[in-house]
Amino acid sequence: MGLTDLWKLQSTLFTIFLLLYLTSLLGNAAILVVAITEPQLHTPMYFFLGNLSCLDIFFSTVTVPKMLAGFLSDIQTISFNGCMAQLHFFHFLGSSEVLLLGVMAYDRYVAICNPLRYAMIMRKQVCLMLAAASWTTGFFHALMHAVTTAQLSFCGPNHIEHFFCEIKPLLKLACSSTHLNLMLLNIVTTCIAMGPFIITLLSYLYIITFLLFKVKSQSGRHKAFSTCGSHLMVVGLLYVPVLFNYMLPSVGDESQRDMMVTLLYSAVTPVLNPLIYTLRNREVKNALQKTLGRRIFTEP
Repeated sequence: MGLTDLWKLQSTLFTIFLLLYLTSLLGNAAILVVAITEPQLHTPMYFFLGNLSCLDIFFSTVTVPKMLAGFLSDIQTISFNGCMAQLHFFHFLGSSEVLLLGVMAYDRYVAICNPLRYAMIMRKQVCLMLAAASWTTGFFHALMHAVTTAQLSFCGPNHIEHFFCEIKPLLKLACSSTHLNLMLLNIVTTCIAMGPFIITLLSYLYIITFLLFKVKSQSGRHKAFSTCGSHLMVVGLLYVPVLFNYMLPSVGDESQRDMMVTLLYSAVTPVLNPLIYTLRNREVKNALQKTLGRRIFTEP
């Protein structure tokens, strides 16, 4: 059904979301390139940040281009297989990002609270394993939802009250029982979301306690709080709308509410993440300036 049926708003919304999408691609691609090419950023923190930027690029690409095409057309359609693919990749990339944020919180805990053992604990093999576990768990979590949704019978209305193939409005269109689907959505998805959230809260509880009682240097505290502040802002931008969308009881016109909330973490958050990490992180800013300067001066 898209965001709105008012034709006058279509061109305005197209321009806004096209600019957001291009900004997301450029910002996240810049962080990804810098994290790969700059030797001083070859650390676990920036390895995970590069993974986050990669996820954000794919995550916004799952929904925004199709939505942009819908703004230019009177009728917005998608095939059944395309719908299931969109549902799968949305949940795959979204849940992988949630898990990765939990891993990044643990990385900051080890770096700040156990600095002498950091290189041993967060060695290359461990970082690769944690990143792979995040992506793999997200993939199979999404596959579970895609397979169980595809098994349902759809014999009635085919108008999805959303701007993409989200699972909740799809279940409303099913003619067969959705008990298993709702149970998996409530139990498994809640565990996928709340597990990393609890790890993040515990990690930062330990970090704040450690900084307040063990670190005497003001500069050391400021640097640690600055880095952690960036990560907490990103966590908040993703978790608040996700928790609001999937775990709070619905009140009133939930389809419009769900669309607005989903827009935040599917189209807006991928734009803000690189800005937060760039504006609040001196190492990333210096690396970006160095990379851009090098490319300018090497051009013929």
